[in-house]
Amino acid sequence: MTEEAILKGCLSNDAPAQRELYNRYSPKMLAVCYRFAHNREDAEDMLQEGFIKVFLQIHTFENRGAFEGWIRRIVVHTCINILKKNKKFNESVDIIHATGVQVREESVPAIIQAKQVVECIRLLPIGYRTVLNLYAVEGYSHREISDMLDIEESTSRSQYTRAKAMLEDILIRKRILHKPKQQSEWLAAVGQR
Repeated sequence: MTEEAILKGCLSNDAPAQRELYNRYSPKMLAVCYRFAHNREDAEDMLQEGFIKVFLQIHTFENRGAFEGWIRRIVVHTCINILKKNKKFNESVDIIHATGVQVREESVPAIIQAKQVVECIRLLPIGYRTVLNLYAVEGYSHREISDMLDIEESTSRSQYTRAKAMLEDILIRKRILHKPKQQSEWLAAVGQR
């Protein structure tokens, strides 16, 4: 089924088209949810709520940009809204099942695997982890993050800086990063900045 056929079917509330859309995009979106969730069940709940919003808002997709990117934005915003609603910024995350982190920087050292870095992110406090994910992986600006999380832009910047420093310490302790390197090298394993 083509993406165009899926969209057309979903606009008509066609169950097979909706099932195809979910089957095609849910694995990647579940990986996004794991980076924000407390555990597997929370990630699955976020995914389900995200796809409900996708189906309810599909009529707003204007064929500008990638359809997958449009879905991803909805899922990320759903995750953030759930975290804000449940005030889970003090809890840690279990991302053992996290996969699909996109590397966006060309200078990634071969010795650092993205999955190892992502697994270390689970040790960060939720506030740090959330800002790091939104900025470094999802590519949002600090201004956008401040709007999404209802925090000051300076708070987003400081949490990102602290998250990078804390993550570097974790990587060194776990011997993923053997000696202090420029943060841009290891951070590239999880995102673009």
